[in-house]
Amino acid sequence: MDPRLGDDCHVSPAATVGHRHRDGASPPVVGDRATIRSGSIVYADVEIGDDFTTGHDVLVREDTRIGDDVVVGTDTVIDGTTTIGSHVSLQTGVYVPTDTTIGSEVFVGPRAVLTNDPYPIRKDVELEGPTLEDHVSVGANATLLPGVTVGEGSFVAAGAVVTEDVPPETLAMGAPAEHRSLPEALDGGNDIA
Repeated sequence: MDPRLGDDCHVSPAATVGHRHRDGASPPVVGDRATIRSGSIVYADVEIGDDFTTGHDVLVREDTRIGDDVVVGTDTVIDGTTTIGSHVSLQTGVYVPTDTTIGSEVFVGPRAVLTNDPYPIRKDVELEGPTLEDHVSVGANATLLPGVTVGEGSFVAAGAVVTEDVPPETLAMGAPAEHRSLPEALDGGNDIA
């Protein structure tokens, strides 16, 4: 399947852009100035904006919508049916499950794990990934449980386990994460652009 690539795109010959997951799937659409490195796989039925960059061995599954100026780090998995805004940085080894929403100006640190199944295998429930609103930062090795919303401008500390919604402009730290006032040094949101 031939992808629809914008201008000045660089796709490694060892990458797959347009993996067909079903009959009748639409070719992926990738905006201008993309860099897709070796080992990366982008499924059909994916739409990506301008200035997209991957590390190596990235997976972007079907029914994913990604805005402009998004970096997806090495070994990161976006498991599909997900929306990601613009000016987003997903660092090395991030896991993004289906049915997740990530806003704009969001940073997700190395090996952070987002989840969408509250009772893996034990109960048949509807999957619901987390929602990260605009200007959220998530530290390395943090875990976000299914269905939680991390409010605009919030900061999730490294190693935190987020079990409930985080209000806007809040620091979440610990396991399970406790909410604290956002320190002045962390106030003001992200500027990833």
